[in-house]
Amino acid sequence: MTSASSASPDRFAEPAEIPDKPGDSYVQSFARGLSVIRAFNADHPAQTLTDVATATGLTRAGARRILLTLQTLGYVEAEGRLFRLTPKILDLGFAYLTSMPFWNLAEPVMEELSAEVHESCSAAVLDRTEIVYVLRVPTHKIMTINLSIGSRLPAYCTSMGRVLLSALDEATLDATLGATPLHAHTPNTVTDKDKLKKIIAQVRSQGWAIVDQELEGGLISISAPIRNRQGRVIAAMNISGNAQRTTAKQMVKTFLEPLQHAAQRVSSMVALRT
Repeated sequence: MTSASSASPDRFAEPAEIPDKPGDSYVQSFARGLSVIRAFNADHPAQTLTDVATATGLTRAGARRILLTLQTLGYVEAEGRLFRLTPKILDLGFAYLTSMPFWNLAEPVMEELSAEVHESCSAAVLDRTEIVYVLRVPTHKIMTINLSIGSRLPAYCTSMGRVLLSALDEATLDATLGATPLHAHTPNTVTDKDKLKKIIAQVRSQGWAIVDQELEGGLISISAPIRNRQGRVIAAMNISGNAQRTTAKQMVKTFLEPLQHAAQRVSSMVALRT
């Protein structure tokens, strides 16, 4: 599987796109500021002014103004010619996490679930064509890369992604799959849109999803939804296993019930808080 840093394309291969101005309410300078923040990642934690301008498609003068503004606000620091983000940038992400009703509720439940099944447990939300990890309780290292809060993965070939996609209406699902690059990460990856829609329909019907080595060889994952008081899916919770230790059928038999119970516990607590 690929983490946020590994999954993201090389930002120096192609300038980041800034959407066309949709109307008078659109603040282009703010959008450009966000593109500068996004230019920094695990592969490029420290960059020169020229690096940032190249990564964002901005002029050097424009990139410089934004970097100096971020530096004044404490979100960027400079060391010689190199700029890097500061820990203060985490305030932006944690503002979102702390606003989520299941953030504090899900973590102890997931820790109990992970201890019970002796496998890693995670929670994620949908962001357009990707899932974003918002909680993670790791145990064994079963993947070739590291996942952490904020890591992004394609929704179409992950179990949490399919649970989240199953909550979309047909028009939104079509648009989301249409905007998704359907790459074959392994020989098992389903890349046919019609077949994916059938699988997602089954997930919607049964209320859970399992993905057998579609994102990375050896990785099997099973997921269930977390719902709010209105029954709307707001997140997904998963258990990840290693194909050398278990099969997909064994995971369903052994892990589905405790996973669904944990997801329901979190959903019930969320309902009391919202």
